[in-house]
Amino acid sequence: MKAFGSLRILISISRTTTTTTPCKPHQSQNFLRWFYSAQPNLEPTSVNEDGSSSDSVFDSSQYPIEDSPGDSVKKPKQATWDKGYRERVNKAFFENLAEKGKVKVAEEESSEEEDDDDEDSIDSSRILAKALLEAALESPDEELGEGEVREEDQKSLNVGIIGPPNAGKSSLTNFMVGTKVAASSRKTNTTTHEVLGVLTKGDTQVCFFDTPGLMLKKSGYGYKDIKARVQNAWTSVDLFDVLIVMFDVHRHLMSPDSRVVRLIKFMGEEENPKQKRILCMNKVDLVENKKDLLKVAEEFQELPAYERYFMISGLKGSGVKDLTQYLMDQAVKKPWEEDAFTMSEEVLKNISLEVVRERLLDHVHQEIPYGVEHRLVDWKELRDGSLRIEQHLITPKLSQRKILVGKGGAKIGRIGIEANEELRRIMNRKVHLILQVKLK
Repeated sequence: MKAFGSLRILISISRTTTTTTPCKPHQSQNFLRWFYSAQPNLEPTSVNEDGSSSDSVFDSSQYPIEDSPGDSVKKPKQATWDKGYRERVNKAFFENLAEKGKVKVAEEESSEEEDDDDEDSIDSSRILAKALLEAALESPDEELGEGEVREEDQKSLNVGIIGPPNAGKSSLTNFMVGTKVAASSRKTNTTTHEVLGVLTKGDTQVCFFDTPGLMLKKSGYGYKDIKARVQNAWTSVDLFDVLIVMFDVHRHLMSPDSRVVRLIKFMGEEENPKQKRILCMNKVDLVENKKDLLKVAEEFQELPAYERYFMISGLKGSGVKDLTQYLMDQAVKKPWEEDAFTMSEEVLKNISLEVVRERLLDHVHQEIPYGVEHRLVDWKELRDGSLRIEQHLITPKLSQRKILVGKGGAKIGRIGIEANEELRRIMNRKVHLILQVKLK
């Protein structure tokens, strides 16, 4: 009502001014038009070619990010031939011939000995060809490089990590591998699919499979997630050589959950002859009275399927050394399944998705992160050695898209900057990250 009252006053003022002072007849109409047009612009005015607003796109090239000391750019390959190599080859293969006088320096030869020189060069070529042929026929395992292990000496082990949501499975996987391979957050159901992490030490390789959180209902059966947040991990439980059942011991002491207890007992009641199972009490660093941990251990000590019990802190690393040594001792002679020195492109792509997802969970709350469809659209290595990564975040509702973008693109910008910095540290190279928020 106040707005209409002020509007009437403005109209009356405009009429009085037209009668007292001469002015153009369209001035009062323009004045009212300006008044009505002064409304807030709810949608961004700048729109890209594909129809998306510029605020919904994060491009790391538009933000000043300082180069970290670990950034490295691949230099173009250059010729590695050196004149000194020829001297070393002559010395290694033709030294005996030189002592017998069969190989001579070209500058000291006379024109009368040209025929002898041709024979000497033929002999040198034959010796060199024979040496190269012998080297090619040698087994590649006879001379191993640093860190390489013969295939017959390799040991391998597949370890599955299961437990209720938010038990710390991803934090333990990241700590044991030594780098971030799985998103970790305070929110439940952070892991939505199986994530692989590889630890190679000496002649042993341990592959960790971080699985989505599992729970059991009162009926004893697993939950069927209608929203399909988490893939069903029950089908892969029996495929691992060693199964780690993990739970939050601090939460168990503060407020025990009957569903978690049911899951622990369910996995510990029946032994699997083809699989060893161990029970890990995680987050012991949060327990003030350490004597309470012994009470929890006594609660589950009668379960026959568990071969060992470990008290660890996956975030701080307490007790992880003993767990790692136990797993290394369980490895059997089997060829490695993963490259011990370099991560495959598929693993790096999954890491990029996990890093962005972790930042998304940190900055966007409630149910929005779980409803976002996360896609890797482009992955390209540029000529200067940097990496271009483009990911799309697709939301089902316009209101969720606005929350994810933030005012003026502040929210998606913050997520992109933090994710880009972490990706550069993990991959040890410059990363050009592009995030785009779209409506489904």
